[in-house]
Amino acid sequence: MSSSAPLEQADFEALSEFRYQLRRFLRFSEDAAQSAGLTPLHYLVLLHIKGFPGQDWATVGQLAERLQMQHHGAVALVSRCEKAGLVTRNPGVHDKRQVCVRLTALGEKNLRHLAELHRNELRSLSNVFKVARISAFNDSEGGA
Repeated sequence: MSSSAPLEQADFEALSEFRYQLRRFLRFSEDAAQSAGLTPLHYLVLLHIKGFPGQDWATVGQLAERLQMQHHGAVALVSRCEKAGLVTRNPGVHDKRQVCVRLTALGEKNLRHLAELHRNELRSLSNVFKVARISAFNDSEGGA
């Protein structure tokens, strides 16, 4: 690993601003989910099922990865979503050990409502959520 240039005050300011704007959006998301009668994690489960690339379902393992949580935690979360009528679970088609999680009509309705709110919030933040100098943290010397 190559050494990088020393951090300057502007670097700390850029990181601080980025984290601040990110936290503001996450707070909006948490409040929106709770206003709709869901927990923020319920919303994320629904979003990751619907938004998983190339399929209209997700395995518990895929959800665990997307949520950055342990498998058993994802199982418990999916169980709570199932109890709330937001998702259904079925054995995998090719591998019966896998559990495929799909949205119910209620889950789809809740997700669409919240996703619309989130899209509008992101649009309203489009000029605010641009952080000066943050690209310096994404660029690596020599390309990687």
